[in-house]
Amino acid sequence: MGKRHLEDAIKRINQPVEVTYRCFELDPTIGRDVKGNIYDALARKYGMSVAQAKANTQNVVQMAKRVGLDYQMDTLILTNTFDAHRLTMFAKTQGLMKEMTERILHAYFTESKHIGDHETLTQLAVEVGLDREAVEKMLASDEMADAVRGDQQTAKQIGVTGVPFFLIDQKYALTGAQPTDVFVQVMEKVISENKIVVLNNDDGMICDENGCEIPKK
Repeated sequence: MGKRHLEDAIKRINQPVEVTYRCFELDPTIGRDVKGNIYDALARKYGMSVAQAKANTQNVVQMAKRVGLDYQMDTLILTNTFDAHRLTMFAKTQGLMKEMTERILHAYFTESKHIGDHETLTQLAVEVGLDREAVEKMLASDEMADAVRGDQQTAKQIGVTGVPFFLIDQKYALTGAQPTDVFVQVMEKVISENKIVVLNNDDGMICDENGCEIPKK
């Protein structure tokens, strides 16, 4: 949801904005094949009942609907996402990180695909235009693992503890799925701060392609 709000904000400010996705695992210790569902996992993590976990999650589902996202939490497949992150970093080297990230998120939250499974990841990669053999070779190796861990170390140094987390212009941080207006305000602030301010008056000599104009006293 935060990603969608950011995208809407970028459209509103009508300024060129470069977005870079970074890797972060909420639970690096989770296995690839997990028994149980998201409600069981949330209940254990936060010490609540499964019914409470389901009610809280449904609130998230409704929020997602308001921005055009279809979250199918009942059938969501929990898994370790390290290989999915490796795939996004590989896609980055091919100029397809945005497309790969979007495809994986949709596969996970809406299509209930197993994004820890290599065959599933390979198929998703092919759909966005990556070479099947190259992806299979990458997933079968440790390629891009250092890149993922590098992002995670940077996140630790910054103090990231959850997602979504947005770092804008390397100095303003936003946490959580903030409303579109908040993103607009921050980006407008950055744009304003980055504008060149002329401190002197126009009494000095000015030169252009036509020569120099000496100021009149």
